[in-house]
Amino acid sequence: MKATKPDRSCTGREVQAGPGGGDADPGMGVAGRPAPGGREVLLLEPGLGARGQAEWHARDSHFSCACYFPMRCSWRYRCAGEENWVDSRTIYVGHREPPPGAEAYIPQRHPDNRIVSSKYTFWNFIPKNLFEQFRRIANFYFLIIFLVQLIIDTPTSPVTSGLPLFFVITVTAIKQGYEDWLRHKADNAMNQCPVHFIQHGKLVRKQSRKLRVGDIVMVKEDETFPCDLIFLSSSRGDGTCHVTTASLDGESSHKTHYAVQDTKGFHTEEDIDGLHATIECEQPQPDLYKFVGRINVYSDRSDPVVRPLGSENLLLRGATLKNTEKVFGVAIYTGMETKMALNYQSKSQKRSAVEKSMNVFLIVYLCILISKALINTVLKYVWQSEPFRDEPWYNQKTESERQRNLLLRALTDFLAFMVLFNYIIPVSMYVTVEMQKFLGSYFITWDKEMFDEDTGEGPLVNTSDLNEELGQVEYIFTDKTGTLTENNMEFKECCIEGHVYVPHAVCNGQVLPGAAGIDMIDSSPGPGAREREELFFRALCLCHTIQVKDDDDVDGPRKSPDGGKSCVYISSSPDEVALVEGVQRLGFTYLRLKDGYMEILNRENGVERFELLEILSFDSVRRRMSVIVKSITGEIYLFCKGADSSIFPRVIEGKVDQIRARVERNAVEGLRTLCVAYKRLAPEDYEGICTLLQAAKVALQDREKKLAEAYEQIEKDLILLGATAVEDRLQEKAADTIEALQKAGIKVWVLTGDKMETAAATCYACRLFRRGTQLLELTTKRLEEQSLHDVLFELSKTVLRHSGSLTRDNFSGLSADLQDFGLIIDGAALSLVMKPREDGSGGNYRELFLEICRNCSAVLCCRMAPLQKAQIVKLIKLSKEHPITLAIGDGANDVSMILEAHVGIGVIGKEGRQAARNSDYAVPKFKHLKKMLLVHGHFYYIRISELVQYFFYKNVCFIFPQFLYQFFCGFSQQTLYDTAYLTLYNISFTSLPILLYSLMEQHVSIDTLRREPSLYRDIAKNALLRWRVFIYWTLLGVFDALVFFFGAYFMFENTTVTSNGQIFGNWTFGTLVFTVMVFTVTLKLALDTHYWTWINHFVIWGSLLFYVVFSLLWGGIIWPFLSYQRMYYVFIQMLSSGPAWLVIILLVTVSLLPDVLKKVLCRQLWPSATERIQTKSQCLSVEQSTIFMLSQTSSSLSF
Repeated sequence: MKATKPDRSCTGREVQAGPGGGDADPGMGVAGRPAPGGREVLLLEPGLGARGQAEWHARDSHFSCACYFPMRCSWRYRCAGEENWVDSRTIYVGHREPPPGAEAYIPQRHPDNRIVSSKYTFWNFIPKNLFEQFRRIANFYFLIIFLVQLIIDTPTSPVTSGLPLFFVITVTAIKQGYEDWLRHKADNAMNQCPVHFIQHGKLVRKQSRKLRVGDIVMVKEDETFPCDLIFLSSSRGDGTCHVTTASLDGESSHKTHYAVQDTKGFHTEEDIDGLHATIECEQPQPDLYKFVGRINVYSDRSDPVVRPLGSENLLLRGATLKNTEKVFGVAIYTGMETKMALNYQSKSQKRSAVEKSMNVFLIVYLCILISKALINTVLKYVWQSEPFRDEPWYNQKTESERQRNLLLRALTDFLAFMVLFNYIIPVSMYVTVEMQKFLGSYFITWDKEMFDEDTGEGPLVNTSDLNEELGQVEYIFTDKTGTLTENNMEFKECCIEGHVYVPHAVCNGQVLPGAAGIDMIDSSPGPGAREREELFFRALCLCHTIQVKDDDDVDGPRKSPDGGKSCVYISSSPDEVALVEGVQRLGFTYLRLKDGYMEILNRENGVERFELLEILSFDSVRRRMSVIVKSITGEIYLFCKGADSSIFPRVIEGKVDQIRARVERNAVEGLRTLCVAYKRLAPEDYEGICTLLQAAKVALQDREKKLAEAYEQIEKDLILLGATAVEDRLQEKAADTIEALQKAGIKVWVLTGDKMETAAATCYACRLFRRGTQLLELTTKRLEEQSLHDVLFELSKTVLRHSGSLTRDNFSGLSADLQDFGLIIDGAALSLVMKPREDGSGGNYRELFLEICRNCSAVLCCRMAPLQKAQIVKLIKLSKEHPITLAIGDGANDVSMILEAHVGIGVIGKEGRQAARNSDYAVPKFKHLKKMLLVHGHFYYIRISELVQYFFYKNVCFIFPQFLYQFFCGFSQQTLYDTAYLTLYNISFTSLPILLYSLMEQHVSIDTLRREPSLYRDIAKNALLRWRVFIYWTLLGVFDALVFFFGAYFMFENTTVTSNGQIFGNWTFGTLVFTVMVFTVTLKLALDTHYWTWINHFVIWGSLLFYVVFSLLWGGIIWPFLSYQRMYYVFIQMLSSGPAWLVIILLVTVSLLPDVLKKVLCRQLWPSATERIQTKSQCLSVEQSTIFMLSQTSSSLSF
């Protein structure tokens, strides 16, 4: 073999199973005995021995390329079979150099095993945290205002904006610093835990952080793997170990991993230390379930034996060793390159509709601020254009002031007015919103009604940023299996060549005791069918990945195959356990897998042994799995089971029509169906299959694609045996939950990979479809008869003819006056809808499809691939209405749609916690979605909407009098309020009442929200943050500000004096305005409060008391740290005046009156559904209290 130019292939016969996975030459090398882990492959150059091959590489070392080890080339050549090489790494096991001449030993640099989940260090915390905080527009804006106050002569002290900003920055920094300190603690505990590794044939102990790639590590039972390891050997004779990955994906079931075939016999430290091998694998990537690599084991003869490495050989950091005494493994990924660490990366940030509205409102108020500053600047120079106004006799300018540039003076004045009015932008609102979201999220986790006693699980909140979005959901996309159903499978029946078998009812055509009342269609099979029947049962006993444990104390979820036996079946798939348990009741029992042999117990209680040759694993694309086994008589079988759509096209023999009819009948009844097929393999066929699989398995690039192609070639020309039916029961209260969600105006779509008939039956069971629902089909079967264009237009005409001009969003399919429509679409039809049209107008079909969906009360999407689920969610999310979407699912196949939706909810189910880990929220059962949306979501939205509007309202009340005051002070930028009041208004005087309101307010009771789902419609489409509501709150603030200012002004116009004859001054005027304002905005919140507790009373009246006490102390004591004290005795002097008391009471009353009148009139004339419920509740409470009083009176009179 020769190295050639980059674009030319190597000549001669190629190495077997080359780097790119090229086909092996059957005449080359020495093939070892086939084994489940892969076949032995020796790499020899024709005409050269191993030593000669090494010398040839040494002679041509100036090329820096060997066909077998191309990944260490800096200048690379393409050899045959290599294709486009992927980035990979080489690990030297135990840091031992390869044999002389085999390859060059190039030490590689890899990170140590330290895990760093913290964000900051002691040295970079302050600068990094400040940088991140000032990236927020509001914080940066206030920093600019603060700097302007420092640079130019402004009417207010820098303290007035600097102190609130400092408070906000400090609180946020302390919160983030504390969270990071906790991460540092966790990192240190993890990095310093002891680890055992092999060094010079002995067991040495050191800290986890000191591990390096290539170290050989020993892990004992119940210990956690310290890094990602390739599994070399275990204390078990069969070279397996069991692990749980609960800390990675939440799956508590035991997973079986397999040691490398050539190293599983190394059980001592000395044996392991003598291992001579190198590992080639892909660079680190975060997928927990994917790994591609190969190991080259050097023996005494120096000929490397190549074994493929996959995810079954990889032990992940964070997983725990179970039911295995000890294992040895070699570190391949350490520290921040482990898969666990790579999964630390946060998901893309989702923003709620409320946050978007808040930012828009901030921009509006920023424009108002600039307008105010501009108007005042212009009016100032208009005012000063009159003689003597620019330079009155009591305030003459210096010469330098007279000579200053006019534009520079105007800019300075503009900035000064910006500083004066900047409080209209509420910096403390951000902190209050963050605190409200963070503290409010605990109400979900504390909710005992959402705790599931069976699983011991409660709800989880992975992000608190989307709490209020739970109250705005318009579309729900839900998975079926494990979400609407229990994912608790029960074997119901099987059909073998048209004969139906039900456990404990009909077996082998004979009705068994206890089968009375079961309507069976069956006839006894003839003698020729007996062999097929037993072959079917053997297929179910052999075609799976179940582990059998003989230990009663085994950890994790388990199912006993028989109540009288101690063995238990463990699998990550409930379907597999149900099938093996079902076939056990029909006479065949799967016993165990030992030393590569699967053992089953037949009806005659005889043990049959089959050698497990290959497993063709299940995947969601193929929707099937296969095993290749060899009986003790030497016959080789391929058994395959999978979805009917995956099996039927590959069948060439069998009673297809009878079995298909039974499958369709079971699907209509809502049962999950699987088909079983087989074929016999000749020895030469098996050799070809082994060659094909080995070539794909050792490929480092595109391994999955090559395996899929190999499986496609192997799983064909099958003989159909029969089908199974498994029932997955509907979850408790799933139907009630869907009905309540529909009444709330939420559209529910079911996205599933199941058959159409099975999924439709489930939809009827959970009341998504009703008896009166007219089903519309957009399926592959219909598209075979009509074109997509015709079908879509026909469906469009049907729904639009019945709905007319009304939009069905307002009815959600529940109105008796409108015809209900339900749409069923499958994955293939969806692909055609999403595909661009040939004439280039790609968007037309999508819009037409969306129009049909909008007019349907429910939609069922079946035969969906995971990415198609995400496509559907994205299609609705980006439609012209931009509705808020929610996706809920329990499995890894639902993660893509959970991440795509506005709100993602994971169900903590039996398919692991991948969905829960990637979601925004997690719930134990689907039924908990009802309370999460209709109660928690409703409250969250009401509370935060009031918080946002109230903050803007009270800041308009605060700043607009300051704007009006400029018209009475010659636009001199004189401040109306004292510095202390400017600083503490948003921080102390008015902050706690609204925070508590936003945490505890309940405008209607929890029971009412449950009982009346339609109340959810009142807050739909961001109803409380629309422009109409925003303008109302702003105008209310302006009106109140006018009342504060001119009410106090007219009082002062009459030259009000105190009892000792003193005249009130400007600080008393400002204090009077401020006092009226604090009382008004606080009492406004009290009027809006429906749910009163002692905490509300304490905070609302306590805030007013605090203001009064603070003002008395601030103006009643001479503070030594102040250079001047302009507020001394001002507040006390104001309260000593009778007219001042009268003005305060009168102005507060007048300010609150319009809002009270508006509420009363709207409630009487145009009440919303919520207001009608509130009135009804109040009448009931009054009626009950009246009845109680009357009963008490009558009892006392009778006495």
